[in-house]
Amino acid sequence: MNAAGRAGGAAGPPGGAAGAPETASVQVDVLVVGAGPAGLAAAIELRRLGAGRVLVVDREQTAGGIPRHSAHTGYGLRDLHRVLTGPAYARHYAEAAARAGAEIRLGTTVTGWAAGRSAMITSPAGRQAIDAAAVLLATGCRERPRPARLIPGDRPAGVMTTGELQQRVYLGGERLPGRALVLGAEHVSFSAMVTLAHAGADVVALVTDQPRQQSYPGFRLAAAARWRVPVWTSTAIRRVIGRSRLAGVELADLRTGETRVVDCDTLVVTGDWIPDQELARLAGIDIDPGTRGPTVDTALQSCVPDVFAAGNLVHAAETADVAALGGRHAARHLAAALRDPRAAGAPRVPVTVAAPLSWISPNAVRRPAVPPPRGRFVLRAEIFRRRARLEVRQDGRLLATARASLVPTRPVRLEAGWLPRVDPSGGPVRVLLG
Repeated sequence: MNAAGRAGGAAGPPGGAAGAPETASVQVDVLVVGAGPAGLAAAIELRRLGAGRVLVVDREQTAGGIPRHSAHTGYGLRDLHRVLTGPAYARHYAEAAARAGAEIRLGTTVTGWAAGRSAMITSPAGRQAIDAAAVLLATGCRERPRPARLIPGDRPAGVMTTGELQQRVYLGGERLPGRALVLGAEHVSFSAMVTLAHAGADVVALVTDQPRQQSYPGFRLAAAARWRVPVWTSTAIRRVIGRSRLAGVELADLRTGETRVVDCDTLVVTGDWIPDQELARLAGIDIDPGTRGPTVDTALQSCVPDVFAAGNLVHAAETADVAALGGRHAARHLAAALRDPRAAGAPRVPVTVAAPLSWISPNAVRRPAVPPPRGRFVLRAEIFRRRARLEVRQDGRLLATARASLVPTRPVRLEAGWLPRVDPSGGPVRVLLG
């Protein structure tokens, strides 16, 4: 499985580093922010389509995004039609973008916006204004750390996110002997379990407050058979215990109310993704309350003309190959907008959901009809339900129905064949359970 996460390149403090020298502004055709799979795939496609000068910036020192420190295999199936390890996948895209002629600046952060599509970047070389005809934001997402989840208790060392774990193990070569607990039971949680095993840890269990694990059944079977790791469902962490170092956690059974203390040396908090949308906010882009990423139409254009967004910035969190395909999709429509500026002003019809669906992406339909990435919308639900009936309606008119199995945190795909039936002058399109 692919651990999704932060691509890098998001905004830092407005204004940049104090005292840094400022150089003359640079003109580019497209500024891509983020050198993860979505940003690099977009840069390659933009160069292939003759989009002109393409500049990619990322705060990290190495291009490739999260796959750089995800040493397991499983990357590249949908976009490259072959399977690679995470580091090999990251190298493929970084090298391909360079060969395509994209300019990649690493250790570089976008620290602010000026009028229009002018950005200020800051690096050890100083500060520089970038004037772009169009911008693609591909800053990825991140897991919410322990403080953001309001987990009470002591504040010892030994508590980390999956991203920190993978960097320490696969980039830093760190060993983590002792007992470990994983908070979460979705795709990335099982990835964290494997990383911990590679680091020499004894993984006690995966813990989730949901009644069932949220990944595929095969992952749980593999965890039990290969790694001898159980999944404790309907279980919540009530307290973290430890002074300077983690000593254990107090768990509560949500069905019975019983509590117990489990000794452990490492706690990894996984999932609970949030898009890295600070830069999108600075650009004045509307943020969707469901995805918590920028609102985008089916061409992946934001509400700001000629500013597009792709990858796990628009909805967290998908696998790296899905993010890369989204980057290609955005690049094709961005290149079309550069050729014909009238495309940037195409009308949009909002797309919303009703509870227990939590969000849908893209959040708007571009008119004339433009299919979303891979010809389908992505939804999330808050409940478990087999063979749920989805209805797509506009102004009370039924546009389509579909069947889907709902699992919290797992993507639900909704085919977009109903797009031609959308009335461009009508109200929002609404997706709900029938």
